[in-house]
Amino acid sequence: MSDFILSSSFFGIALSFVTYMFFALIREKFKIKNPLFNPLLWSSTVIIVFLLATGIDYEVYNASAQYVSYWLTPVTICLAIPLYRRIKELKENIVAIVISIICGCIGHALVMVVIATAVKMQNVLTYSVMPKSVTTAIAMALSEKLGGIPAVTIVGVTVAGMTGAVLGPTILKIVRVKDPVAQGLAMGTASHAVGTSKAMELGEIQGAMSSLAIVVTGILTVIVVPIATKFL
Repeated sequence: MSDFILSSSFFGIALSFVTYMFFALIREKFKIKNPLFNPLLWSSTVIIVFLLATGIDYEVYNASAQYVSYWLTPVTICLAIPLYRRIKELKENIVAIVISIICGCIGHALVMVVIATAVKMQNVLTYSVMPKSVTTAIAMALSEKLGGIPAVTIVGVTVAGMTGAVLGPTILKIVRVKDPVAQGLAMGTASHAVGTSKAMELGEIQGAMSSLAIVVTGILTVIVVPIATKFL
């Protein structure tokens, strides 16, 4: 069995799909609304436990699971569809949208600088986690350029995405953000594509605005983060 796993080109990708679909079907079948029952969160947890219990190295799993990442680009492009359908809302709120995303990017960078300074975090770790709120490809490239550790960056991106998907809607309710445009912008700016997937469940407007936030946040983060690191 172990020899089959080690030599298989489909083990990682099959394990990823099977575990995710299992929890997604359970949520759909039993109509589970609890935000903590997120298929991505639970499938990731099960995969980690499985790898630890079987002693399978992460590199073995990732050898085939990494191909899932290749689909991120076409999937991200597909997010333009709901944005096009809501082009009217985009035009009506363009000023507020741009200001919101700019404030979100700058605010995130400043908070990270304050936290890093307060806990005396090593610069290499700070550089690694500062780009956590954008897509993996942009975050890794920016982290490497700053001198960070890409592996740590991936963890930060994953945590940011899962936190937004799991707790985002609840946090929005607590702070009483009811406007769908504002909800979508918040989810996309803070939690990239994973947060956007949850925003789409909230509504088409939320999904469209979150899709836009992903793109603009990625561009602004490349500009803002290097400037913020000068204050460390």
